[in-house]
Amino acid sequence: MLSLVSSSQPSATSNDEGEARSLIDAVSMCRNIAGRIGAESFSLFFTAVHGEARRLVPVFDETFPGVSPVTRRLSGPDTTDFVRLVSTTTCPLWWRGNGAPTFLDAQARVWTREVAPSLTKQSGIAFPVANDRRRLGAIIFTGNEMKLDEELLCDTHAECFDLFAQVAKLREQECNAQRPMSKRELECLRLTANGLTSDEIATALGLSVHTANQYLTNSTQKLNAMNRIHAVAKALRSGMIA
Repeated sequence: MLSLVSSSQPSATSNDEGEARSLIDAVSMCRNIAGRIGAESFSLFFTAVHGEARRLVPVFDETFPGVSPVTRRLSGPDTTDFVRLVSTTTCPLWWRGNGAPTFLDAQARVWTREVAPSLTKQSGIAFPVANDRRRLGAIIFTGNEMKLDEELLCDTHAECFDLFAQVAKLREQECNAQRPMSKRELECLRLTANGLTSDEIATALGLSVHTANQYLTNSTQKLNAMNRIHAVAKALRSGMIA
């Protein structure tokens, strides 16, 4: 069970680092933030609701357009308690890596919450974020060389809010520009994301294999993806499936 070690409320100051005109721009901006705090990796997530549970849906990380092992770990099914915390607080959440020292100074720790056990092998800090349409998410940095004082913590959180708002806007524009997806196309994509083959998808949905493949082909074309795996990744990142 995830537990809180300390708690308070953060403050934030505005910070304008530029405008992200594409996800590539957003990745570059996030990489710059990571560099300033000494992080080795970073991930940006949207929060998705699954019944009564919530999970983190990856948008990008430092391996974009790939998905890093750290991102897979943070978006896995065993992080429910952590996602609940991220979705219900504005305080940065942090943890120590195996044998790693505290990377926040005393003043910075006043505005954060330490969680245990550690979510990754390296130390990490999660900045809860949201946009003006109440879309929730988190930007998470990991690494054992991070150093943050109070001022850098607040500036970084403000930058994360701004970056998240820009990414959410990009995703909204992308979804609006796409041809609408049918219910069956989304179901086939979702089952593909769960690891099912075309034969298994056809059986699960009561379709012929040819029809299941056609739905997957249609969705791949509508998402302007190179193949069905790329289509699944784009659908996950846009929040179309979870």
